[in-house]
Amino acid sequence: MQIIKDRNISNDDWVIARELDDAAPIPEGNTILPFSFWLVNREGLLKQKSSHAVWIDGDIETEELSSDLNHLSIIALDFPVFKDGRSYTHARMLRDRYNFEGELRAIGNVLRDQYFFMLRCGIDCFELTEGENAEDALKSFNDFTVRYQAAADDAVPIYKLR
Repeated sequence: MQIIKDRNISNDDWVIARELDDAAPIPEGNTILPFSFWLVNREGLLKQKSSHAVWIDGDIETEELSSDLNHLSIIALDFPVFKDGRSYTHARMLRDRYNFEGELRAIGNVLRDQYFFMLRCGIDCFELTEGENAEDALKSFNDFTVRYQAAADDAVPIYKLR
């Protein structure tokens, strides 16, 4: 599967485990785990010498992740429907409040029209949907040239340019 990471198209070697029973054996390889699985299996996962990744949805409180951020290389933020914007808040809080420097990946129902705003919130990786044109998706980052508010990307808002 292709992803856009840091505004570049690349092939992804991570697999998202959407349905994983908390009592299941720890998967091998690069697997983005449900946060509930991480919580139940944390000790066993930390004994592994590999990078760890979890996915969360809008129902998770960002604070629940705070003590484990230094163990996670990727946090995938699930957007189950385009109108559910709670993961935008997660991204801002993870970047601004908790200084998370790892990868924040948008997964789920992520639309081209949202990429620019997700990037501004601190999301730096985007899962492309089946059949989506990667080159067209890259163009979305240039859809807007003016920023009206401050955001996690530290771009200067237009009102400060007067």
